[in-house]
Amino acid sequence: MSNITNDTLDLIKKAQNYSQDQIAKSITTANNLSAYDLQAPAKNLYPVQTPIRNTLPRTTGIGTATNWRTINSIVGSGFDGSGWVPEGQRSGRMSYVTNSLSASFKTIGEEDQASYEAINAGRGFEDIRARMTMRLLQKLMLKEESAIIGGNQSVSLSTPAAPTLTVGATGGTVVAGTYFAYVVALTYEGYRNSSAIAVATSQTITGADGLTFALAGGSSALSAASSSQAVTLGQTLRMSTPVINGAVAYAWYVTLTPASTATAYLQGITTLNSFEITAPIIATGTQLASAITANNTINSLAFNGLLYQGFASGSGAYVKSLATGTAGAGTPLTSSGRGSVEEIDDMLISMWNQNQLSPTVIYCNAQEIRNISKKVLIGNTTPMVRYNVGENASSMQLAASPFVDTYFNPITKQPLRIEVHPNVPPGTILAWADDLPAQYQSSEVPNVAEIRARQDYYQIDWPVTSRQQAVGVYCEEVLVVYAPFAIGIINNIANS
Repeated sequence: MSNITNDTLDLIKKAQNYSQDQIAKSITTANNLSAYDLQAPAKNLYPVQTPIRNTLPRTTGIGTATNWRTINSIVGSGFDGSGWVPEGQRSGRMSYVTNSLSASFKTIGEEDQASYEAINAGRGFEDIRARMTMRLLQKLMLKEESAIIGGNQSVSLSTPAAPTLTVGATGGTVVAGTYFAYVVALTYEGYRNSSAIAVATSQTITGADGLTFALAGGSSALSAASSSQAVTLGQTLRMSTPVINGAVAYAWYVTLTPASTATAYLQGITTLNSFEITAPIIATGTQLASAITANNTINSLAFNGLLYQGFASGSGAYVKSLATGTAGAGTPLTSSGRGSVEEIDDMLISMWNQNQLSPTVIYCNAQEIRNISKKVLIGNTTPMVRYNVGENASSMQLAASPFVDTYFNPITKQPLRIEVHPNVPPGTILAWADDLPAQYQSSEVPNVAEIRARQDYYQIDWPVTSRQQAVGVYCEEVLVVYAPFAIGIINNIANS
């Protein structure tokens, strides 16, 4: 054996000394006989931003629903603004305005699975099961954040009125003809669930257990057809509909004469109650208006998020939709000329006059962050720059301030945080008070809003019925807003 080995080594050494022409084959990197530098674990390149969920207190509940009672006002005897009593006599008795409320627990969940081959093959790279559970929890939290903002259990969007069509004099390349339009209103979930080519209606979900359930997509019923509008080449086609309470967006369908849902294709989704077409309309490839056959705005499996706690009838929340303005352009925020925004000031004044409180935070889309900053800076004569000097600094750093991150309430002089939120739709501002002021010191409300959890996050490792490990992550909870009048909503805001 030793002789064979030595002979073989001698032959290898001899071969290595041969020229390229003497060797028919050579070993190169093309033969993949090299190390593979795979960095472990996998890089998770997706954002997990849940600022509202992160700040809301979480408390424990039991049963099928959480219940509470509120005293909304105390009414004095006689004239409520006068407390005069004659000498020696007694005052009349005061009365109360009360309300009994409840909120049912709802379940949020997400599932995944991994084959045992994948689990075994992942050794040395990442713990497949552990990472799977982490990603499930992250996705669940993202869905929970969306539910906290815009879950809709009770606000049914009314059917929009038939759009009003007009033309813009110049600037368009719309094909000459006679046009008709239809419109659908969208809830927060409807806006998030829809795309540029199709509005979400309803969807049947097949669970990992093989059972099915239906989810409402968040779209209203279809409007009636508009009146006809003739367009000549060079004009634009404009359309609008009255604002719908609870809608954060609108979907527009257009067709040439004759009016028919079978030929009206989706042209766009706007966060305004109006739309303008400047280019030739899409002939095919998007959803037909005939696909909208019912109202799918309420989700019976959901709880009401902050927006729909505010939109709900009788909530006492401040809700303001800006005027339609010029169709397609809308009405933007207005600079006060004194370093503030008129619409936000109006909200703060109204919330103080009605309930003697102020929001503590404003959440809005990046578009509105920019718009607020522009309106605050326009007409402000004070230079928006500052000098940053460290304690032992030998030089000064000049920092420009092209954005606003704090807004001072002109009534209470209280600072409000302005926070960008990736899930708040453009054209909508959501404000709320995460704490009640001192005048509510006997309110028995430690949290203005909280997540009441019957069972907080839990993981289920399902029984093995095949060579796959199935995992589910769930929570059973409800968003409870004890003071919905502490919510402020401004929507239908045009991008300026």
